[in-house]
Amino acid sequence: MNKKKINWGYFGSLILSVVLALAVGAAIMAATGYDPLNAYHELFRGATGCDNLGQVFTGLFTKRQFGNTVEYAMVLFLTGLACAVGARAGIFNVGGEGQLYLGAIVSAYLGVVLNGLSPWIVIPVAALGAMAAGALYAWIPGVLKVKKKVNEVITTIMMNSIAIYFCAFLSNGPWKTSQPNRVSGTDPLDNVYRFTQLIRGSNLTTAIFASAIIAFFIWYVMSRTATGFEMKLTGHNPRFAKYLGLSVDKLVIGSMVVSGAICGLVGMMEAYGVRGNYQDGISNEYYFDGLLVAMIMGYRPVGIIVMSFFFAFLKVGAAGMELNAGVPGELYRIIQSVVIFFMAAEGGVKALLKVRRAGKEGAKHG
Repeated sequence: MNKKKINWGYFGSLILSVVLALAVGAAIMAATGYDPLNAYHELFRGATGCDNLGQVFTGLFTKRQFGNTVEYAMVLFLTGLACAVGARAGIFNVGGEGQLYLGAIVSAYLGVVLNGLSPWIVIPVAALGAMAAGALYAWIPGVLKVKKKVNEVITTIMMNSIAIYFCAFLSNGPWKTSQPNRVSGTDPLDNVYRFTQLIRGSNLTTAIFASAIIAFFIWYVMSRTATGFEMKLTGHNPRFAKYLGLSVDKLVIGSMVVSGAICGLVGMMEAYGVRGNYQDGISNEYYFDGLLVAMIMGYRPVGIIVMSFFFAFLKVGAAGMELNAGVPGELYRIIQSVVIFFMAAEGGVKALLKVRRAGKEGAKHG
């Protein structure tokens, strides 16, 4: 591995930001009458199901809480990587939430329509349908960006609402379940099509294996192939990329399409996972959380995966902290925000230190 590609200074800043964020959280809890040590213990237990580090190595993979943490981390790193794919080529996909919804409802509907066929047919068809739905919906703002210079942030934000309301219309209208005890949503999927639960009582399913393969593939393409280099060059300097003869427009649109396809696939994993059908509100703004992770990590694939587990740890553990320590679960949002604040300031602090260092060197030789 080329060590120059690993920005150890950035990861050091990240670790320091996390430590400082936890310290700020502890200070807030202490100032408001809570015990920080007990609260963080309950946060740890809520995210892992274990009381101490000793139990982590003996019973971690049987704990419901740990399964939920890994499942949420999976959603975060897939959506974060989807954002990173577009950003690498210089296009910012903020429409992943809508693409996720469309992928979820299309795949769920295909599972209902094809009910009775072999899972070896239905699951691949549903996955392809979900990816196609997400990709097509991402292709529209991508083309508008390239051909008409329309700002993709505005179009994708607007298209999120259109997709979510359109899915709500389908799940409450033409594709509404025929079961009398359900208000909305598609018919439930046959159990034979659903991903197998890995830890009893948790949301973790065999979809994690497919997610790991997808994450590795994205990392490999972005970090180890000519296509990844061309995407990076296009994102940094599209004029120079055109001068070199690269198909900049195709790279930008293609990156957006792949980003949308990944989001659609995440929707399919949600529908075919624990939920078992399409439901309104199938995504609790998952893409926006993944987008935050991607931005914090500078769109680095490995960093996105690591930070996804930290954010998942905070969110899942926050429920246990609130239940057992009485600390409002929103504290994890404060910790997230502090991490974001420090990482956003990292570039400015480095630039300031560099200027001061240069000034001292100038004064020394002046």
